[in-house]
Amino acid sequence: MRAFETNDWLLLNSMIYRIYTTEDFETMRQQFLEQLKMVIDFDSADFYLASQEGEGLCDPVTINCDPGLSAAYDELDYSRGIMYSGKTLIYRETDIISDEARVQTEYYQKVYRPNNWHFALQMVLARNKRFLGVVSLYRTIGKQDFQYEDIFVLDILKEHLAWRLSRSRNRDEQAGGKLSVSQAAERYELTRRETAILKLLLEGKDSAGICEEASISPNTLKKHISSIHHKMGTRSRVQLFKMVREME
Repeated sequence: MRAFETNDWLLLNSMIYRIYTTEDFETMRQQFLEQLKMVIDFDSADFYLASQEGEGLCDPVTINCDPGLSAAYDELDYSRGIMYSGKTLIYRETDIISDEARVQTEYYQKVYRPNNWHFALQMVLARNKRFLGVVSLYRTIGKQDFQYEDIFVLDILKEHLAWRLSRSRNRDEQAGGKLSVSQAAERYELTRRETAILKLLLEGKDSAGICEEASISPNTLKKHISSIHHKMGTRSRVQLFKMVREME
């Protein structure tokens, strides 16, 4: 195992600080993956949240990954039993299935091979026996498997992340039945641009401010807002506020 230097520890401290203090939940997860790449060598990564029902994945944040793979990820993954065990765990896929066997699986053929991935390291996040999310790191074909030092880094971070996810989930459930923006986007199949505009609407920004921030014309904004109302069954911003809360 390589010796950790002062800069490594400073970076880990910075990551932990941002886990607790970055208000926007999606930004926190994106920054986490970007900073993690400075400590662990990986080529792609994804950070999924558990669905509201607790048996499924949603709202991915990724680095060099296709978010559209989520359905295949959840349906074909041979480690589902581990993922939904209600325990925070860190493991290499080669720890649960031999490399010779895993390359023959449908999951490897449909998810790994199209992305030129071979090895993976996963961090399953849970608290109070409740599955909350999963972080997966991937290395491309030709690279060596993840090592103990990589597991060591995730082991330092896992409980901090699990606590943040648990707090967010508890706040969701205590918010009077309102959906978060990401939950509304998933439930009503909003596009990424519609989701961004919904968030700006809930922040109270006027049409001119939204157009400026989103770099779109007033006519394009009207079309997006009309689509949001159509999908969500609303007619006004007031009705949106009643359905969706401003903070994640």
